[in-house]
Amino acid sequence: MRLPRPLPLKRWLRLGTAWRRILFAMAAAAVLTPAAAQVGMTQIQSGGLSVTLVYPTLLAATPQAIGPFPVVVALDSPPAPRNDGGTGRRSLIVLSHGTGGSPLADHQLAATLARAGFVVAQPLHQGDNHLDSSRAGPDAWQSRPREITRTLDALAAHPQWNRLLDVDRVGVHGMSAGGATALTMAGAGWRVLDLVNHCQTHLDDDPGFCFNGLPDPQRQNERRASFERARGVPESYLPAFLTTVHGAGLGSRPDARVVAVTVSVPVAALFSEASLQGIRVPVGVISAGRDTMLLPRFHSDRLLRHCGACEPIAHLAGAGHMDLLGPWPAALALAAAAQQARGGMPEPGFDGELRQKAFDGVAVFYQRQLRP
Repeated sequence: MRLPRPLPLKRWLRLGTAWRRILFAMAAAAVLTPAAAQVGMTQIQSGGLSVTLVYPTLLAATPQAIGPFPVVVALDSPPAPRNDGGTGRRSLIVLSHGTGGSPLADHQLAATLARAGFVVAQPLHQGDNHLDSSRAGPDAWQSRPREITRTLDALAAHPQWNRLLDVDRVGVHGMSAGGATALTMAGAGWRVLDLVNHCQTHLDDDPGFCFNGLPDPQRQNERRASFERARGVPESYLPAFLTTVHGAGLGSRPDARVVAVTVSVPVAALFSEASLQGIRVPVGVISAGRDTMLLPRFHSDRLLRHCGACEPIAHLAGAGHMDLLGPWPAALALAAAAQQARGGMPEPGFDGELRQKAFDGVAVFYQRQLRP
C-alpha cells in the first residue's frame, strides 16, 4: 500500500528535542541485546536502481535516525565472515516493499534476517516508492520483478559482494504489493483483467484494494465506472492492456535463481486460481486477521486455499495491514491511513512481539529452504 514521503533529514533535525529523544531511546533499547549490535547497512547503485543492503557485521550498531525512522545499525560497515566454521557464501534474500514504500519501513524484518545470518537486498522500486509513486499500480507491477532480477545481477557482478553471496539460490520476500512481486517471482502470472473482474464482483466488500489510494468519493466513482465499462465485453474485444498475462505463469519462474518465497499480507486477487495452483517453489505466508486494506478471504486466505506449495508461517489475528511494518512511526501511520479508502491505521492493542515472532518464523523458513 502507499506510504507517505519520509521527512527529509533537515526537517527531521528541526523536530522538537523531546521527540528525537523518544525515538533515539526506542532505538537504543535494541542495543541491549548482542545480536542487535551486529546489523550492518549500506547502499549500492545499479543503473539508477538504489539497493539497500542489510547484513551481519562485527562492528557495533548504534542508534540512527534516518528521517523519522529509528534504526540500530552499523552504517557502511564491512560484512562479517561466517561464524559457523563454514567457508561458503551467505544466502541472499531480496525484500520487495509495498506500494509507495521504502526499505526503512521493513527494517525490522531485514534486521531479523541479518541477525539470522542472511544478507538482505532491498531495491527501491522505481516509480513506486516514497519519493516517486508516478507508476504505482499495474505499470510498476510489471517492472518490479525485473528489478528483482536486476538486483541479483548487480550483486553477482559487484566486486565485493559477489565473493560473499550465493546468488544462485535466493529467496524473495514481499509485503502487500511486494507480495504480488514475490508471487510473480515464484511463478504466478497475473492480468489486469483479473483485477477488474474481482472488483466488479467484490468492490463493495474489498474497497481497500479496489479503491487503493483513493479516499475521495468522486475518484472512487470514476474507478467504479472504469470497472463497469469492461463488464460483459468478450475477452477478444478487450485491449491487450487488460488481457496480457504478466509473469511467466503456470509455475515457470521469471528468474530460476529464486527458489523460495515469503509474503506478508500480499496482494493476491490479481492471480487466477490456476496460476496460484501452478506455483511449485515453497511459499511461506503471514496473514493479518484485521486487515481491511486487503481482506484475507480475497488475498492471504485465498492464496493459501489455492496454492499447494504455500504454507502458513503466522496468522496474526489481531493485526491490521500496516502492523506488518516495523518501524512504523505514528505520524507516518496517520498520513498513510488518510490516503486510503479503507483501513491503514495500526490496530489498537496489537502486540508487536507477535510481529517479531512472525519475522522469526520467516528466518526459520529460509534457514530450511536455502540450505545447500
